[in-house]
Formats: sequence, structure tokens, C-alpha cells
Amino acid sequence: MKTAATSTEEKLGFLNLLIIVLSVYVLLALMFDTFLKLPPEVSRVLLITDNIICGVFLVDFLRRFFQADNKLRFMRWGWIDLVSSIPMLDFMRVGRAFRLIRLFRILRAFRSTKLLVQHIFKRRTRGTLTAASIIAVLMVIFSSIAILQVETDANSNIKTAEDAIWWAYTTITTVGYGDRFPVTSEGRIIAMVLMTVGVGLFGTFTAWLASWFVGENKKGD
Repeated sequence: MKTAATSTEEKLGFLNLLIIVLSVYVLLALMFDTFLKLPPEVSRVLLITDNIICGVFLVDFLRRFFQADNKLRFMRWGWIDLVSSIPMLDFMRVGRAFRLIRLFRILRAFRSTKLLVQHIFKRRTRGTLTAASIIAVLMVIFSSIAILQVETDANSNIKTAEDAIWWAYTTITTVGYGDRFPVTSEGRIIAMVLMTVGVGLFGTFTAWLASWFVGENKKGD
């Protein structure tokens, strides 16, 4: 007999967990964009990320729509997910439609946050991996924003949103190509924090993978 925790775990597959993580980011990004006056390149970081996330949201909506037995019943609430997957293009960033899309995204994010908290506390092992994934996504985005704020030196080679995202991703994954690097003291501090977090996240993933293999071996025995 399946327990409630097992049922929740089955529902929260990898793609669903990814959607939840991205929804949490969307909520934080909306807060940044609403309450702070951001430089143009920082806004571009948020815009590029937003368009990518909207693509993931749309794929998730289509997957669940085609898997639904009763599509009309699914659309009673599914239309909210469809609307929230519309990207915030420049010509749409004004007017009532823009505010409505934002509202639906906030509703989706709050719903996802509730599922995330339940998942983390019910399943500690996978919950740890989920929390690490959230930290990784948020660190890449917000360190990209932070590095653009401090790398204003004339010799800086991190000047655009694309540069910042590329630098943050290669740094947190500990690859570090070296083609983009901070030259200011503040930027180097951000890089140190990001590298430290990256090493910690790699250790978390390795521990989770080892735990998963041990569990699979026990099932085989």
C-alpha cells in the first residue's frame, strides 16, 4: 500500500521539481524587478532567464495537457499555467495584460513553493538535492546580477548579460574557462563565494548519488 509520502514523491518527478525550482526563482525575480531600479544589462539577465524559463513552463504544460485523461477538466486550472508561460517580451511589458501575467505567475510560484516545502520535509534525501538545485539556480542568476553591478571598471571583461551568465555558470560548476573573470575586489569576493558554493553543491550531489547507488544495491539484494 502506498503512503501519502510515496504518492507525493511519485508526483514530484524530476521535471516537476525543476518547474518548482524555477517557479521559486520567478517569484524572487519578480520582486527584484518590481521594487528595484535595475541597470539595463541586469534587466537583460532577468529577461533572458525569463524567456528560457517560459519555454520550460510551456513544455511542462503541453506534457501534462496531453497526458490528462480529461482535458477539459485539466484546463479548468491548467489555463493559469498556460498564461504564466507567456514570455515577458518588451512590447508586452506595459498595460493590463502584463499585470495579469505577473499575477498568474505569482499564484503559480506560491503554489509551487508549498509543494517544495512539503517535498523537502517528507523526503529528506531527495529534499536535500532539491534544495541544492534551488541554491544553484538562484546563485547563478543573482551572482550574474551582482557581478554586473560591481564590474564597472574600464578593464572589466564582464560587460553584458551573456558574459555574466556564462561566467557565473562556469564558476559554480568549477569549470572556470578563464575567458571571463572579475577584476574588481568586490567582483572577486562574489567569485569566491560562488566557487565555495559550487564546491559544496558538488559534494552534496556526490553524496546523493552515492546514497542512491547504495539504495539500489540494497533493493537488488
